[in-house]
Amino acid sequence: MTQPGSPQELRRTLGVGDAVIIGLGSMVGAGIFATLAPAAHAAGTGLLLGLALAAVVAYCNATSSTRLAALYPASGGTYVYGRERLGEFWGYLAGWSFVVGKTASCAAMALTVGAYVWPGQAHAVAVAAVVALTAVNYGGVQKSAWLTRAIVAVVLAVLACVVVVCLGSGESDAARLDIGASDGVGGILQAAGLLFFAFAGYARIATLGEEVRDPARTIPRAIPLALGIALAVYACVALAVLSVLGADGLRHSGAPLADAVRAAGVPELAPVVRVGAAVAALGSLLALILGVSRTTLAMARDRHLPGALAAVHPRFQVPHRAELAVGAVVAVLAATVDVRGAIGFSSFGVLAYYAVANASAWTLDSAPTARVVPAVGLVGCVVLAFSLPETSVVVGAGVLALGVAAYGVRRWMAERSGARGR
Repeated sequence: MTQPGSPQELRRTLGVGDAVIIGLGSMVGAGIFATLAPAAHAAGTGLLLGLALAAVVAYCNATSSTRLAALYPASGGTYVYGRERLGEFWGYLAGWSFVVGKTASCAAMALTVGAYVWPGQAHAVAVAAVVALTAVNYGGVQKSAWLTRAIVAVVLAVLACVVVVCLGSGESDAARLDIGASDGVGGILQAAGLLFFAFAGYARIATLGEEVRDPARTIPRAIPLALGIALAVYACVALAVLSVLGADGLRHSGAPLADAVRAAGVPELAPVVRVGAAVAALGSLLALILGVSRTTLAMARDRHLPGALAAVHPRFQVPHRAELAVGAVVAVLAATVDVRGAIGFSSFGVLAYYAVANASAWTLDSAPTARVVPAVGLVGCVVLAFSLPETSVVVGAGVLALGVAAYGVRRWMAERSGARGR
């Protein structure tokens, strides 16, 4: 672990406001534009219950992450927590889940930018977006925070317009919100798993633990605040869109928020929503690259990834090699993969990551009351992960198994090398 004052230590520049904005930039992003339709397809009007369930699991995860981040304010998030509380393997598994899952999520967000900006050249636009935002992150985390602040302001303004237009129109009908017409428990669980994808951004605050001022105070304040704002925004948007389109209209919509303002009688707002979606995806992509590079840094410091990736730029005080490596991998994925497959795999990896976080928080206090939240979070993560579409579960479990095999081979080789040296 890097010692305080080391030239390889990252610069602490972020306050509570900056940390909240980075978390919001990750949560209130492309997820709200993209996840409502598949959630409605899974659960109908039950997506509202799915949203509530996803929020409960996210709250448990946030609470566990807050407690752990206050004790271990270093880059890497649950990779560090799992290693310190459960052992090296569990930290590695969390780090592997985060890096591969969120790398896939980066590709999905980049492709979302391309789909909204220039559908005919979505892959080319996606690669350009990755290159541009990697360059922004390379210049320092404070620059990233200011850009994220601007993006969040634009996205919240667009979402506010959608809510006001939909709820204020004559097409809005409260009867379309009937939860009793949901598609069963299985559908609600799958909807919760899909909607959880949009909540996962608060982890970005914890992974920046080495770059916030007074982390023991800043992180516990920033994570619940960012989560609460995101939940309020999602609930308002979901209610507004459902009240206009209904479950059937929503489940068959390719661009639900744009379709909702058209159905509400304000079609001229649809292009604005389209721009807002692209900006939201850019905000998510910016924060995602930021978080993945910091976990890559932490794993490289412990030699679970190539040690060269642990370098910190002498001027900008950022993990520049890790950022460039992450940017390169995401650019390749953005040029080749399908966005729906990337999102499904990402959800599975993120839920595995938080399962380790909750298991780590379980060890902090033996009092039964203190263990309720991490227990609920752990069970919730496992249930939601295995409620995802079958392909996502199979591919996700396979990639995690591949990571476990790589860890086992590395340990075997290290032990064999040690035995020869004795």
